[in-house]
Amino acid sequence: PSDDTGIIVALARRLETQRLPLALELKDKVDRGEKLNDLDIAFLEEVNEDTQKVRPLVDRHPEWQPIAAKMLQLYNEITAKALENEQSD
Repeated sequence: PSDDTGIIVALARRLETQRLPLALELKDKVDRGEKLNDLDIAFLEEVNEDTQKVRPLVDRHPEWQPIAAKMLQLYNEITAKALENEQSD
């Protein structure tokens, strides 16, 4: 629906300027074997909550499903590697 256009633009901008850069930083961090700090974990929790809220919008706009899936995969990789790093002690 056209009512979603403004929301989609805002979400895309936030993804480009905030979410993706920070996610890539976290990916690099965990790939170096580092552990996530409280701010990193809070960011991932916020993303998880937002994902649930945005799901209906993505369902209405299947053209956004591939990017949503890629971002979800990235967050899953971050959390899996972070857990591995925590357990390596």
